[in-house]
Amino acid sequence: MLKYVLIYLGVMTIITYILYAVDKKRAKMKGARRISEVALLSMSVLGGCLGGYLAMIIHHHKTKHWYFVIINILSLVGYTLLVYFMI
Repeated sequence: MLKYVLIYLGVMTIITYILYAVDKKRAKMKGARRISEVALLSMSVLGGCLGGYLAMIIHHHKTKHWYFVIINILSLVGYTLLVYFMI
């Protein structure tokens, strides 16, 4: 079971990282369609919190929005505890 949880979290991390990076790129382009904050936060809560947090740091994206930082960190703590107790 742990193996499948780790695979799921890994896939969600990659997808979420890509979404944050794409949104940052689109933010720099005038008139480009953005990814909604709800979609980004939902992906973080659904298991992509590590990817979201890494993208925030690497791409300096959404770092001024306190709720992005808090949701990504709290989700990361929650999933870390989940994996820890599954071991």
